[in-house]
Order: sequence, then structure tokens, then C-alpha cells
Amino acid sequence: MTADHDTRPAETTTAMVRQAMTRGFFGRCPKCGEGKLFRAFLKVTDNCPACGEPFHHQRADDFPAYIVIVLVGHIIVPLVLMVETAWAPPTWVHMLIWPALVAVMTLGLLQPVKGAIVGLQWAMGMHGFEDAARERNEARGRLAPAVK
Repeated sequence: MTADHDTRPAETTTAMVRQAMTRGFFGRCPKCGEGKLFRAFLKVTDNCPACGEPFHHQRADDFPAYIVIVLVGHIIVPLVLMVETAWAPPTWVHMLIWPALVAVMTLGLLQPVKGAIVGLQWAMGMHGFEDAARERNEARGRLAPAVK
């Protein structure tokens, strides 16, 4: 990586990261909060339609899926154990309820989690968002030290 692309936001505060991730979670541009982040279920748009922020270089890859697996697993497993302990339903009831619930929760969380990850990358100046971080720094009138 060259020194040109080592610039991180000078003051990436917790509030900035939280705001960008929240906007992404709700499918909005992490920069302006107005434009749509997704053009299809899991396809991030190339540019924000409202502010023009480029997203074509984002690299969420499989991380959102890993996060969703952990979240859904941590919710479903205790529920299965509680239901089994409290009511001990027959196996066919378990086979009817839990796979459907896992599928619904997974599909329901996948896009919001991916949006939050893209928002995190944008806020931290990661994976192609270095230019956005540099612009934020220049707008504040200061540059962050290069990270080696």
C-alpha cells in the first residue's frame, strides 16, 4: 500500500461509526443517509443516488454471513433448549419450527448486517473507502497520520 492510501480518518469517533453502521443497517448511504445502499437484495449500488458516494469497491465478502450465523445461532439454540426443557414437544414439531425460523431470521438479517458492515468500512476508511476518509479529513482541515 502506498502512503497515498494509508490515510485513516483523523477523528473516527464511536458516534461516527455508529451513525454509519446504523444508516447501512437500514439500507441507506453511510455518508448522507438519504440514498439507497442496495440495488438488489445483496447487491450494493455502485454509487449513492443522492450524494454520489462510490460503493463499487466495498469488500464485505462473507463477513456479513458469518455475523448472521453467529447471531441466529445465539438466538435459536437457547430457544430450542428452552422449548425442549419446558414442553418436550415431539421431534416433528422441532423439525417444523426451527428450520423455518432459522431461514426467516437469516434472510431477514443478511441485508441489514451487510449494510452495517459496508457502513463500518466506509467510516473506518477500509477497502477502497480511503478516498472518502481523506475527503472527510480535508473537510476538517487535518490529516491523520499514515498507518504502517
